[in-house]
Amino acid sequence: MLTKKARYRLIQLHFCQGVTRRTIRKILHQDPTLSLIEQLTPSEMHQLFTIPFKHATLLYKGIRDSEQLRKIIHYEKRYQIITIFDEKYPLTLRNIPDPPYVLYAVGDLDLLNYPKNISVIGTRKPSYQVRDKIEYVIKPLLDNNWLIVSGMAIGVDSMAHHFTLNNHGKTIAVLGSGFEHIYPKRNTPLFYQIAKKGLALSEYPPEIPPKSYHFPERNRIISGLSFGTLVIEATERSGTLITVDQALDQGREVYAVPGTPTMPQTKGCHKIIQEGAKLVSNATDIEDDWASFGKEWLQQKL
Repeated sequence: MLTKKARYRLIQLHFCQGVTRRTIRKILHQDPTLSLIEQLTPSEMHQLFTIPFKHATLLYKGIRDSEQLRKIIHYEKRYQIITIFDEKYPLTLRNIPDPPYVLYAVGDLDLLNYPKNISVIGTRKPSYQVRDKIEYVIKPLLDNNWLIVSGMAIGVDSMAHHFTLNNHGKTIAVLGSGFEHIYPKRNTPLFYQIAKKGLALSEYPPEIPPKSYHFPERNRIISGLSFGTLVIEATERSGTLITVDQALDQGREVYAVPGTPTMPQTKGCHKIIQEGAKLVSNATDIEDDWASFGKEWLQQKL
C-alpha cells in the first residue's frame, strides 16, 4: 500500500492535464512508490517515462500545483476517492486489462464487493416491449439478491436502475462524467436516488464534464465489476456491443435476451447470440451459471 503522500500524488497525477492511464502506467512502472517523480525535471520525465515533452511539462507543473492539492482535499470531503492501492478497491477491477487507477464514489462502498452482481445494458432507444423484458428477467434476480450494475444512460440503463430501486434492490451506476456534471441532466434525480440507496462511481474527477469517448471507456468498468453482462435490447450497430467486447476481453459471461426478429432493437442481441452469447429465456439461465461458476467468481473477489 502507498504512503498517504504517495496516494495523494497518484490522485494528483489523475488530475493533471495531459496525463492518461497509459502515462500513469508508465510512471508506476518506473517509480512504483511515486517518490522519484517530484524530483525530476520535465526533460528527465520526458526521457524516463517516454512521454511527449509537452505532457512532461504539464505533469511537472501539475504535481506542484498547490491549488490542485486543495481541490483534492475539498473533493475528499464531498466524495469518497479510492485508488488502485487502497484496500477498498474492488479486486474484480484490479484484474482487468485496463483498470482505472482512481475511482470517485458516492454511496455504499460495501457494494463494490457484493457477491452476486450482473450488468444490465441496452439501447438508448428501446422498444415498447423492453419493460416486460426487464421485469421478466430482472425481477427474479432481485428476488434472489442480485445486484444490478449499469451506466445510468437514457433507455435500458436508466430503466434497469429505476426498476431495481422500485423493487428495493441494490444497484451501482457507473458514470461517464464527473459528479458535478451529471449526464444526462434529466437523470440527476436518479443519480441522487442511487447515491442514497446504492452506489455511484466515476473514474473522472468531479469537475470533468461528459465527453463522447468517456462512455466507451466507462463500459469496461461496468463489465469489469460484474459476474456477467446481460444485454436486454441492442441494435446491430449499438454502442452496447462495445461493453460486450470488453466483457469478453475480461473473461466475463455474456447473456442476451432474444426478441422479434423484425425489430431493430433485437438485431444486436441475435448477433451476439450467434457469436456465442448465452440466450436468456428466463432468469434461471443466469442462475444456473452462477451455481456452476459462482464459487470461482467469489474466489477471484477474495
